[in-house]
Order: sequence, then structure tokens, then C-alpha cells
Amino acid sequence: MMSAPLQIEGNSITIEPGHSLQGEVRVPGDKSISHRALLFGAVAEGVTTIHGMLAAEDPCRTAECLRAMGVAISPIGDKDQPVAVEGVGLDGLQEPGDILDCGNSGTTMRLLLGLLAGRRGRYFVLTGDGSLRRRPMGRVSRPLCHAMGARIDGRANGTLAPLTVSGCQLQGGVIGTSVASAQVKSALLLAGLTASSEVSVIEPNCSRDHSERMLKAFGANVQVSGDYGRHVRITPGQSLRGQAVHVPGDISSAAFWLVGAAITPGSRLRLHHVGLNPTRIGALEVLRAMGAQLRVENQTQITGEPVGDLVIEHGPLGPFSIDADLVPRLVDEIPVLAVAALFAEGTSRIQGARELRVKETDRLAVMTRQLRAMGAVVEETADGLVIDGPQRLRGARLDSETDHRVAMSLAMAALNAHGPSQIQGIDAADVSYPGFWQQLGQLRMPGAQES
Repeated sequence: MMSAPLQIEGNSITIEPGHSLQGEVRVPGDKSISHRALLFGAVAEGVTTIHGMLAAEDPCRTAECLRAMGVAISPIGDKDQPVAVEGVGLDGLQEPGDILDCGNSGTTMRLLLGLLAGRRGRYFVLTGDGSLRRRPMGRVSRPLCHAMGARIDGRANGTLAPLTVSGCQLQGGVIGTSVASAQVKSALLLAGLTASSEVSVIEPNCSRDHSERMLKAFGANVQVSGDYGRHVRITPGQSLRGQAVHVPGDISSAAFWLVGAAITPGSRLRLHHVGLNPTRIGALEVLRAMGAQLRVENQTQITGEPVGDLVIEHGPLGPFSIDADLVPRLVDEIPVLAVAALFAEGTSRIQGARELRVKETDRLAVMTRQLRAMGAVVEETADGLVIDGPQRLRGARLDSETDHRVAMSLAMAALNAHGPSQIQGIDAADVSYPGFWQQLGQLRMPGAQES
């Protein structure tokens, strides 16, 4: 027996509790890998074909910026056709005739800063929406300028968009980053493709390594060393060659269903072909530490990335602890893990997560505010959250506050509240997960017992 459809009206949704999550799920392609496949394919020689690319707002912004610089990219969104990128080579990007609009995508802006800084004699202006113009770009622009000689300017001494890039010859060197950020590391590696000598990037903790893996596959001279791969070196002089890229399902998108099934009585889900990159599976480690009924099946490797199926069922959960060493491996999953903490027996602690304050929103503050609206007791600290569980949530009027990950995290909480909840601003989910709400409607089954 199928459940009644979700009540969607305009940009809001009403979620009734009393439903489990059951069935099979294919989450959209990995957002991080989709961005990188477009960018690396654009400056490679030959054609890159991207299978399973995420057809969401953020990667589409990257594609539009590249098209504005003369890169031919086939239409995005046809599930039966791969996206073809006709590479223009390392020095083939043209000066655009207009401002490059990165929308809400921090990945687009930060990686483009690195890619464009070495385009000698060309001038670029990058901007974004109101949220992106408030997000810190100094973590990329400062090392590019101070360590590599880039010419980047803009608001707040070149740390806030709109930003201008005057392409020039960049120099190499050893760069220590202040934060473990794949976006910062990737921008510096992209800049290193045409630097005068090798560029070494040393992080305080290891961040996701999709760029290193893909750059190697495209033919770049990249070496990884140090504790847990914290030291990455790129030597310029190698041309990139177009590749066939197969994008696995996004583990960050899968996390909503994993937590939803773990906390919702009667639930059992199988998630197919999910990326299991070791630098991205912190959420799986946390769920296992909580005692979640989770297993991995059908593991394999595709285009250098490990993938597999995830099977999860509802069951009792214990508390978890997340510290600064673990944060880079699950930074995007912390909002939904905060929801999981509400249904665990004991005190869960998140610390070392100050990075969440400079995402699309201040996610620590927004999740605290929205969960408190449901009656939750959440302690917000300078760099994290403390949550005692289990707690009883009540249905409430909620707001994504324009953040895609907040919107989907609140949906999992609403499934387990006592009484209906209305979530405003659900269109935000389209940034990373088009079709999320329709999929939620298909997976809900009647008969779950409220806890």
C-alpha cells in the first residue's frame, strides 16, 4: 500500500509523521566530482565524457562559466546521454565578454580562482548570489597572491566577491594551508598546472582527494605523501588528456537517507552505486560508531573511485563524538548527523566544526535555531554542538534559510516528529539534489510507529 503524496505548495512542503522509509535509492552523481570533471575536461586536450554527472544548480554554474570562456559543453540533464566537454588545453580559455556568475556555488568560485589566475594577459570578474558574496574567499586568494604571485582583487582586500583576476605567470613554492579544505587545495593545484615550478600544498588535516585522483587520471604529474596524504605536489609541464569519467552517487546526498532510515521505525533502504572515497566516508564511520544497522555490499572501483551499495535499517543508536580530525571527512553531513543525535541514547558532541559557520549559511546556528523550533534541546558552541538524546520532537513551521543541506536534514527530523511539520524554502535542495522531494514521497511507506 502506497502512502499519500507529500503536500507541496509553492516553495514549502508539509510532512506528516508515521511513515517509514523503504525501497531502493539511486542518489544523484557526486557534486565534487562533477565540478572537477567539467573543469579538468575544459583545460584538457580532446573530449571528456562525463557519465552520471550531477545535473544540479552548482555544477551547471561551473558549466556556464566555462562556456562563457569558449568551452563547448553538451546539454546537461539527459540521463541517457553523457555530458561531453571539448577541451581547449591548458592555455585555451578565452577572456569572457561578461562577468562570470557562480550563483551559490563556492566550489565554482574557489576552483575558478585557481584555474584563471595563471591565464596570462586575460582578465576575469567573478561574482555570485548574496550568500556567496558573503562567503570567505581569502583562504584561496591570499595563498594564490602571496605565495604564487597571482593578481586577485575585490571587496575586503580581495577576500569577498565580486573578485577580479588579472591572469599572469605564477610561481611555484611550498604552501601551508590554514584549513583542511579540498576547495583551497584544488584551487592551488589548478594554479600549479601552469606555474613556473612545482607547487606543494600541505594541509593541517587531510581533506577529500578527488582532485588528486582525477588530475592523475588526466595525466598531470601529481604526487601525494605525508601523514594520510596531507602533502600534495604538482609539477607543471604535463598536458591533460580528455577522459571518460564515471561519477558515482554522492555520499553527502546518501547521508540524508542513511540517517533517515536509521532513526525512522520500520525503515530499510538500499542505496546503489554510492562513492566510498576514504576521504569522504566519515559519516559512515559515525553511524557505525552509533551502532547503526549499516552494511556495504558490491564494492568495486570506477574511474579511480571506490563505490558500493549501502544497506541500512532502523535500529537503536548510541551517541557519537566528532572532532577536528574527522570534520574534513564529513563536513557536509554534520547537519543531518545532528538530527541523528536527537534519537541516540546519550550525549553526542560535535567540535572542531567552525567551518560550518561559513557555508551557504551558518549551519551550526541555523540547525540549532530550526531544531529548537521543534522543541529540541541543542547546545551551540563556538565550533560545534552538544545534543543529549533521545528527545521528543514536535511538528513545527521550519525554514531551510536557503540552505540545501538544512532543508533535507529537517525533512528527516520531520518524519519523526509528533505532528505535521511545514518546511519553507524547499527549492534550496535543487542546489545539490534535484528531485529529492519527489524521491522522499516515493520512499515513504505507511505504518511506521512513532517513537
